[in-house]
Amino acid sequence: MAGPARRPARRTALHPPRLHRRGRPPVRQLLPDLALGAIAALGLAPFGVWGATLCALALILWRLARARPAAAFWHALAAGVGWFALGLFWIVEPFLVQPEIHGWMAPFALILMALGGGLFWAIPVWAAARLTADWRRRALAMAAALALSDWLRGWILTGFPWALTGHVWIGTPAAQMAATFGALGLSVLTLAVACLPTILWRPVRPRLAGFVPGTALGAALIASSWASGQARLAQPLPPDEPTMLRIVQPNATQALKWDPDWAAVFFRRLLDLSSEPGPRDLVIWPETAVNFLLDQAGEVLPIMSEAADAPLIMGIQRREGTRFYNSLATIQPGGEVSEIYDKFHLVPFGEYIPWGDRMARLGIGAFAAQQGFGYSPGPGPMTMSVPGAPDFQPLICYEAIFPQHLRALDTRPGWLLQATNDAWFGTISGPYQHLAQARLRSIETGLPMIRAANTGVSAVIDARGGIRASLALNVAGKIDAPLPGALPPTRWLAWGDTPMLVLIALALAVSCWRRRRTT
Repeated sequence: MAGPARRPARRTALHPPRLHRRGRPPVRQLLPDLALGAIAALGLAPFGVWGATLCALALILWRLARARPAAAFWHALAAGVGWFALGLFWIVEPFLVQPEIHGWMAPFALILMALGGGLFWAIPVWAAARLTADWRRRALAMAAALALSDWLRGWILTGFPWALTGHVWIGTPAAQMAATFGALGLSVLTLAVACLPTILWRPVRPRLAGFVPGTALGAALIASSWASGQARLAQPLPPDEPTMLRIVQPNATQALKWDPDWAAVFFRRLLDLSSEPGPRDLVIWPETAVNFLLDQAGEVLPIMSEAADAPLIMGIQRREGTRFYNSLATIQPGGEVSEIYDKFHLVPFGEYIPWGDRMARLGIGAFAAQQGFGYSPGPGPMTMSVPGAPDFQPLICYEAIFPQHLRALDTRPGWLLQATNDAWFGTISGPYQHLAQARLRSIETGLPMIRAANTGVSAVIDARGGIRASLALNVAGKIDAPLPGALPPTRWLAWGDTPMLVLIALALAVSCWRRRRTT
């Protein structure tokens, strides 16, 4: 005789329903993750909707924590693709400068970039999913792994720390915590707030009430970071330096920049803007401001110096033997070149072909930098000096997105200079995200950042990341402003990312410890 029917085992908080079976989930189950990833990216510049980021990431982590490891990989990949597709969609812009030649590659570039970025979410989430069977501790492990992934993106394959989860705080008081904990600290803040609703969820009715404890704690964490940032912003800034700067923005569009006829127009614009009446102790031109090489500019240098009527720092290409460099040069009155800085952190495939020189030794010379196929890297970070101003650290274009370069000097500079050509990035999000990261470098170091951009956004940024003056995109003009003063060295300069890496390691260790107790 059959026994009494057994009631299904009741699911508890420790064992909630899985999202689906093992293996790759159906595509329809990945679409919500894709959409949530894109919604999360709305926190990045120029949108700045950081609340959308927190809500979307909280839902993503809730879904990932309840999935089996193999399925969690695919859910995280879909969410990462959504995040990077929206956050990096400006990547198509360089291919549209000459759309008749390169336009067909634009969608493939975006797809590959989004998939590559998605793997930086999927792989650590998969590893974290295997770390523990406790689904709430699994959320902690996943958040810690994603924060670690943000840090690793600044190093792996020469690094690309763009669109970090912590970048959503730039422009808010909470960003000031980067002076102590760096950009990685902002990512830890974002992911900590996002995982708390899952970690502290309780099986109560209505079900949404179970998220209240974690949401409340996350709100308290944001409030404390916000209040701390407000307190730092309320402190007086140091007095300005006596140096008066003139930042010139010629607005040379990328499609016309190298056209011989238009190049003459842009050069005349640089000279006219530099020579306009007004006090100036230093004139700054953007990256690759002119279409000729430094070693070919002998007769023109006195003309540029006369127009500036002050020392001139200019972005220019130069040749040394069979190698080419993307450089900054200081031109003294009379046209003498006093110092040169060569960009050392080059853009792979944009400014050089990886392993191109090695392939040349095998007889494949089409990608070798020493044969003119791309730039050669300079020796590394350095300081430059100019009469009448503190020494400064030069950064060319995307070198400013790497915080580690700002801790590589033995002697602290008085300010940072970023010369860039953001015309490649379009006009929607790329230039604004680049500007936001420049502001973050000032917060981390306590140093003002002077930003000279070819088509914008040129800016004077104070030592706490505030924008003192700026020129909008696609506008020709100049900024005359004093050099802001520097704050004392920040804790981040002394500590680097070590405290946050230790915190991440502790979070992962707690996850492992919980696994041993539950098995």
